[in-house]
Amino acid sequence: MNGGGGAHVRRTWRHVELQFRGDVTQTRMSRWFPQRLHVGYTRTMLAALWLHPRPRRIGIIGLGGGAQVKFCHRHLPLARIDVAESDADVIALRGEFRIPDDDARLRVECIDGAHWLRGHRGCFDLLLLDAYDAQGIPAALSTQAFYDDCRAALGADGVMASNLYDTDTRAHLTRLRRSFDGRVLKLDEPDMSNKVAIAWNGMPHPEPVDAALAALPWRARGQLRAGFQRLSAAWARAVPR
Repeated sequence: MNGGGGAHVRRTWRHVELQFRGDVTQTRMSRWFPQRLHVGYTRTMLAALWLHPRPRRIGIIGLGGGAQVKFCHRHLPLARIDVAESDADVIALRGEFRIPDDDARLRVECIDGAHWLRGHRGCFDLLLLDAYDAQGIPAALSTQAFYDDCRAALGADGVMASNLYDTDTRAHLTRLRRSFDGRVLKLDEPDMSNKVAIAWNGMPHPEPVDAALAALPWRARGQLRAGFQRLSAAWARAVPR
């Protein structure tokens, strides 16, 4: 999440949830399996790993309940993870969601995501945008200039994934296509209102799904297989061979 949204924690016997005012759930964590990607769109976003299965540096805008941070920290041990979150109250809740403390591989900053990104030119193999509040995606993270900065923050073969929730999806995709010279795919999230946009630099030559999954620990493969397969199918339809 990037921007104050009146976030609060809701606990049930099965889950811990980060919610906005109006009971909009941003993150749901299983009490019994806190490292799993419980919400479908987070798994779809990480399908971007099919295009770059061995990232060495990952950027994330929007900490929220930290589902993707925890996944990357646990399952991508060679990657350094940098996170921008503008809401100090959200960062203060990281212990509730068992987000690891900062260490040699993980750093969480309380900073505006758009400003932070401009200081990371050419840094990231993988960039994840999961930044919204009760009003949707903040205006500063919706402009053409911001998406230009996203592309500039990626390495020559870098990949980004963006959660398009409660927003004008068409407008965001139009800007992304301008920034990435058309190298954008949209994945609808089954049974959810979220859309996920995947964009990339260069011209990847992705491995078959099973080969790309083999680069990940076995506990991660089952979580990402369906997303890899959906992205692979969309790629086959849209990207010329």
